[in-house]
Order: sequence, then C-alpha cells, then structure tokens
Amino acid sequence: MQNIKPHFEFTKQQRNGIFLLIILIVIFQCIYFFVDFFREDISVNKEELVVFIKEIDSLKLVELESRKPKIYPFNPNYITDFKGSTLGMTNHEIDRLLAYRKQDKWINSTKQFQEVTKVSDSLLKAISPYFKFPKWINNSKTKIIQNYKASKAFSEKQDLNKVTAQELQKISGIGKVLSSRIIKFRNKFKEGFIADIQLQDVYGLTPELIKKIISQFTVQTPRKIKKININTSGVDELVTIQHIDYDLAHYIVEQRQLREGYKSLDELAKVKGFPLNKIDIIKLYLSLD
Repeated sequence: MQNIKPHFEFTKQQRNGIFLLIILIVIFQCIYFFVDFFREDISVNKEELVVFIKEIDSLKLVELESRKPKIYPFNPNYITDFKGSTLGMTNHEIDRLLAYRKQDKWINSTKQFQEVTKVSDSLLKAISPYFKFPKWINNSKTKIIQNYKASKAFSEKQDLNKVTAQELQKISGIGKVLSSRIIKFRNKFKEGFIADIQLQDVYGLTPELIKKIISQFTVQTPRKIKKININTSGVDELVTIQHIDYDLAHYIVEQRQLREGYKSLDELAKVKGFPLNKIDIIKLYLSLD
C-alpha cells in the first residue's frame, strides 16, 4: 500500500507538460479574442447612401403628416377651448371669440373672425379654408336684414298659443319639422304655454332660434294653473311638475326641512341634483305661500 503513489503527484516531466499546455491555452485564447480573422474592408457608395437617407426622411414626413389630426369643415362660431387649441389659437384669441358669442353676436365672415379674435394672418390662412358658415350668410344683405327683424313690442307680437306652423316658418331657421314640434308640444297642454320660456323644452330649438321666435311671438293668453306651495307640498304633489321626479322631490322636501322653509324659489338651486337649466320652467308651477 505504501508503494501506491498519490493521484495528484506528478513527475518533473509531467509538470513541464502541464505548464506548456497552460501556456498554449492562454496564447490561443488571446489570438481568439484579439485577432479579427474575418475583417474585410467595407466600401460605401456615398451617392446611394444619400438617396437612401432621403427616402427614409420622406417616409418619416409622410408618417408624421398622417398622424396629424384631420380638420373637417366647421362653423367658427362654435369653436370651443379644446377645438381652438387644436387649431393653434392662443387662450386670449379663444377668450375673445367666446366673449363675443356671449353677447349673442355671430361671426359671418373670415375677415370678421380675424377682427374679433385677432389671430395672425398665417393662422387664418391655414384654418379659414375649413370655415363653414350657414347658407343664409351667403344671401344678399337685404335678405339678411329681412330675416332679422327688430323685436316687436309686446302688443304687436302674435300670440304663441294661437300661432300656426306656417306662421312660425316665416322665422329664419324654423322649418316644417321645428314648427310642427312647437305646435305639438303646445297642444300637449289644454290651454297651451304658460310662458315663452317653455320653448326651451322643445327639442331642437337653440337659444338663438328661441330668441328669434320671441322677437315676433309671445304668450299673450297664458294657460291658467294652480301653483303648488313649495313649503307645504308633499312628494306626490311635487312629482306632478315637469322635470321633477321622485328622487328630486324627496331632496326638495329634505332641504326644506333643513332650511325650515324656503325663503326664495332660487334656493332650489341648492337642492341635490336639481336641474339648474330648468329652474325657470319649474318655478312657473311653484309659490312660496
């Protein structure tokens, strides 16, 4: 057993061989990592490269153009904050337009649009081709004046509760469909309208059209109604009023108890879920005592 050599005991010759093998491995590794056997000189055709780059750039421009939001014809009178910003208008320019419209004034030409908003010539040139004004604007000035007669005095106006659909159609913007809707809505009530403001409930009538109608017509023989006392009425009574459902009626009664009675009908605006755009119509049916 003593004559058996350990497994890891080498002779001098074996050690020299192992050392030489390690040196060779290191040399080959260095050659592998630091010597490029596949290097070849690459020639570039500069003219073709320039043409290729131009094609890439043109494709990029086409892609960017396709991503731009498309502009469709629109009436500049109805430009909103969002619409104005997408067109490139500044906040001041948009505010000038909105302030002008709040006065119930209309923009009827590209020149007038620039006068009101004070947009630059370059922006106007870019967006004005998309302006689409109502057809009546293209008519003669005389016809426009005829369409917009000055508001008559109360005694000169026709009774809205007796007017016919044909008479309503004399108003610019009121055709067969809208005039029929007005008459149909009026006839839902036995004696017609209580007040002019009920025109707001006719589907399709804009504030501008309503203004035109009441400049020539008005309720001269209002429907007689028995008003409901807001401070004593119950839920079942309140729901008989237009635009008031059971939920809103409960909130009205609840708010009345908290306030210990309403002092003004305008206090209804504080009621949860109250339709503020219909408050003037609802007030027609209510009283405080």
